[in-house]
Amino acid sequence: MGEEEGASTSSIKTNPKLTLLPLIALIFYEVSGGPFGIEDSVRAGGGPLLSLLGFMVFPLFWSIPEALITAELATSFPENGGYVIWISSAFGPFWGFQEGFWKWFSGVMDNALYPVLFLDYLKHSFPIFNNMIARIPALLGIAVSLTYLNYRGLHIVGFSAVSLAVFSLLPFLVMGVISIPRIKPKQWLVVDFNKVDWRGYFNSMFWNLNYWDKASTLAGEVENPSKTFPKALLGAVVLVVCSYLIPLLAGTGTLNSPSSEWTDGYFSEVGMLIGGLWLKWWIQAAAAMSNLGLFEAEMSGDAFQLLGMSDMGMLPAIFSSRSKYGTPTFSILCSATGVIFLSWMSFQEILEFLNFLYSIGMLLEFAAFIKLRIKKPDLHRPYRVPLETFGVTMLCLPPALLLVLVMCLASATTFIVSVIVIIIGILMYPVLVHAKDRKWTQFDDIEQLVGKFRMKPRLVFFQI
Repeated sequence: MGEEEGASTSSIKTNPKLTLLPLIALIFYEVSGGPFGIEDSVRAGGGPLLSLLGFMVFPLFWSIPEALITAELATSFPENGGYVIWISSAFGPFWGFQEGFWKWFSGVMDNALYPVLFLDYLKHSFPIFNNMIARIPALLGIAVSLTYLNYRGLHIVGFSAVSLAVFSLLPFLVMGVISIPRIKPKQWLVVDFNKVDWRGYFNSMFWNLNYWDKASTLAGEVENPSKTFPKALLGAVVLVVCSYLIPLLAGTGTLNSPSSEWTDGYFSEVGMLIGGLWLKWWIQAAAAMSNLGLFEAEMSGDAFQLLGMSDMGMLPAIFSSRSKYGTPTFSILCSATGVIFLSWMSFQEILEFLNFLYSIGMLLEFAAFIKLRIKKPDLHRPYRVPLETFGVTMLCLPPALLLVLVMCLASATTFIVSVIVIIIGILMYPVLVHAKDRKWTQFDDIEQLVGKFRMKPRLVFFQI
């Protein structure tokens, strides 16, 4: 870690901040990354109707409320750590630490999906990746290469996300235009309730429309966050919804394929049937690049969350050590290690586990949002959701009910594993307190940060 310790303060401060367009792209990749993976919503929904309705209705009572809450809290606490700071200020450092652990673990699980999905798209054209002999080195190579890109600097990741977003979405815009003369609107209304898989349907909807709060962990790296964050969240909501609806409307309105064929990767076949082999190859390349963008955005959020927790005194100082590029090297390595170890799990296993842990964390965020409105009405809020206490409570109610529903639909295995993760988080807190008391490792001196947000130290930071 000598490089990090030797990096001068001035060199770190001169690293570029995230501006509006790169932040929109990062939020887009935190949440979506394009329509890759939404095909299963048609299969689980027994046809196009429920899938289309889901991506029209779910954003209204899930994505938009979460984005509004994130905009208010991220601009009120414009520091790395995001929701960890929100929860700490509302309920104290113990719950802030639990929130951070749950969200980091679910984020690492989410990130473990993308190298796997990247190879799943490539294997359609390169069957060698079906063999573990070629697959394992490829997974390690992808993880290491993308981890290095994160290490080189967040501004590089941001502009990479912009380029990847354009490349990933363009073939679907082309497909939408080509399909217009062949669309039959009555095909959008098809649904067979006997074939509906409600657990798969809700998990698919939830996974494809969550993580709006993730970018808050990068708030300290954003230029003028009080103005940039609300605009970026609004732009990302529009971009995500359009990126889902346009290809779904084109594919289901043009083709009369049975719902059972709509599984992960089917959009490449849709592209071939609508535009030809060239469009299929383009969509496959876009899918591969999209998974790279998803990995980059998630890795950045996870690493800077750990950095923020270290700055707050919740984790040892090594987690906040920065490279000469201003990136948290040790935090990046921890997240990358978790991704590599979790990549052996199946897609559905990872999906259920991360959704369950994410749901618990989001319920705590909604509670913190309401409590801060009641207990700290004078907190400086550069952006404020234009509703009073009762109004914001009603705003949180529909998404909270959805979170409970997703948790109730989880399998027994998911429930057991999630409980084990929760217990580990509860046990880790007193261990770290003891390590700090005994000075077993160095923790950051946070006295200079106390009162920064006009709060009592015991409510914000990891005080002993």
